[in-house]
Amino acid sequence: MCFIKFLREVPWFRRPCCQVFASDSENEEPGKRRKRKTKKEETKRVIVPNVHFKDKWQGNPNNYDGNKIKTTQYSLLSFIPKNAFEQFHRFANFYFVAIAALNFVPVINAFEPEISVIPVCVIMTITAIKDAWEDFRRFKLDKEINGRGCLIYSRSKNSYIEKRWKDVQVGDFVQLQCNEIIPADILLLYSSDQNGVCRLETANLDGETNLKQRHVVKGFANQNTVFKPELFQNVIICEKPNKDLNRFKGYMEQPDFTRVGFDKENLLLRGCTVRNTEVAIGIVIYAGHETKAMLNNRGPRYKRSRIEQRMNVDVLFSVGLLFIMCFVGALGHGIWNANLLEYPLYVIPEKNGTYLAPGLAGFYMFLTMIILLQLCQVFLIHNDIDLYNEEQDLPIQCRALNITEDLGQIQYIFSDKTGTLTENKMVFRRCTINGKEFSHQENGCRPGLSVPFWRWATFIYLFIYLFIYLFIKTFLCRPIHRSLGAAHNNKLRQ
Repeated sequence: MCFIKFLREVPWFRRPCCQVFASDSENEEPGKRRKRKTKKEETKRVIVPNVHFKDKWQGNPNNYDGNKIKTTQYSLLSFIPKNAFEQFHRFANFYFVAIAALNFVPVINAFEPEISVIPVCVIMTITAIKDAWEDFRRFKLDKEINGRGCLIYSRSKNSYIEKRWKDVQVGDFVQLQCNEIIPADILLLYSSDQNGVCRLETANLDGETNLKQRHVVKGFANQNTVFKPELFQNVIICEKPNKDLNRFKGYMEQPDFTRVGFDKENLLLRGCTVRNTEVAIGIVIYAGHETKAMLNNRGPRYKRSRIEQRMNVDVLFSVGLLFIMCFVGALGHGIWNANLLEYPLYVIPEKNGTYLAPGLAGFYMFLTMIILLQLCQVFLIHNDIDLYNEEQDLPIQCRALNITEDLGQIQYIFSDKTGTLTENKMVFRRCTINGKEFSHQENGCRPGLSVPFWRWATFIYLFIYLFIYLFIKTFLCRPIHRSLGAAHNNKLRQ
C-alpha cells in the first residue's frame, strides 16, 4: 500500500492513476467536464513494475500493447476481398474482367460468356494462391518468433521463469543471457560486467557487426550485489514510442521524489543480440509493435515491380488506342461483312464452329504464362549455385514473387561498405558503358561450375512440352478445324 500511496503523489503519474486507484466520485465533480490532456502529457509514458501487481488487469496501470507481433497481410475473412482489390490495381485484370462481364450481355457478346471468364479467373486464382502462400510463410515466421522463450520474473514464484515472447508485457523484468536475442525494448538495470556494461550486436537493425556498449542506469552502478526486482519501487517516465533509433530520453522517480535520468545508451533494442555478457536484467519499456524495430517496419504491403507499374500505364494507353481502333474497325467490318460469302481457310474455328481471334487467344496465353514464368524465375533463383552460401549451408530466399524482374533493372547500388553486400570479396568481372563492354582478362569468366542435372531436365521438359503442343495443334487438329470451317462456310452459302 505504501507503494500505491507513493504513486498517487508522483506528479506525472497522478492523472493516469486516478482511474485505477480512485472511484468516479473522487475523480469528477457532477456537471463538470473532464479536462483535456495537454500536449506535454501526451508525449509521456508512465511505467511501473508489474511485480507489485497480481496481474495485468487487477490494478495495473500498464495497459499497453503486448509483445505479440503480426506481419501477415490477410486473414481468413479478409483474404478474398482484399486480395481481389489488390489484384484489380493491375489495370489489365480490371480490363479483362470488364470485357468478360460485357460478354454476358447478349446484344454485344463476341464469344461464349463462360469461356471468356476462364482465362482471367485462372490468372487471378494462381496469383491468389501465390499471395496466400507468401502470407502463410509470414504467419509461420510470426508464430516462430512469438513462440521464442525468455526469462521473466514471476511475482508468485519469486524467481525468473521461462515464458514466450508473446507473453511479455510492459513493466516485466527480463533476464538476458549471452548470445540471446532481445525480445523487446528494455531499460538496462543490471549487468554481470563489473563496469555495468552490456555489449550488443545490432546487425539485425543497422547491418553493423561491431559490438556496441550499453550502460546500466545511474544509481544501479553497484553490480556486486544481485538485482532484486521486488525491491524496485521507482516509477519510469519516458517518451512515447517512436521509430528514431538514436533518440530516447526519460527519468526514474524514486520514492523520495529524486529523479535519475537515462537515454539511448541505457536502452536495449528488440532484435539485437547480447554478446560477451553473461547476464543482463532490465525492465520492458516498449513491447510488440511499439518497439523501435517494429515501428521502422512499414508492415505488410502488396509489392509491385517497376515493370508492373509501367504495364498499368501502357495498358491504359492501349485501351484508349484499342477503343479508337475498335470503333474504326467496327465500321469497316460492317461494310466488309455485308459482302462476305465464306471465311478464309486460314481462320480456324472452335469446336462449336465459332471463330476466336488469334490475337486474343495469343494474348490470353501470354497472360497465363506470366505467372508461370514468375514461379519458374523463383525456382531458378532458389536453386542457383552462384547464390548459394557453402559456409552456412544457406540458399537464397525469394520472399516476394512480384519483384523478381526488378533485379535486372538495378542501375545503382549505394552501400556504406563493401562487406555489407559482398563479404569483402568484391571482384570486378565486366561492365558495359554506352553499349561498350569492358572486362578483366583474369576475372572476366566465372570459375567453372558443372551445370546441375535439374537445369538440363527443366530445359528438356519445356522443349518436349512445346514440341508436343505444337505438333498436336498443327498436324492433328488442323484437319478437323478445316472440316468444321468448310461446314460453317457451307452454312453461310446456304
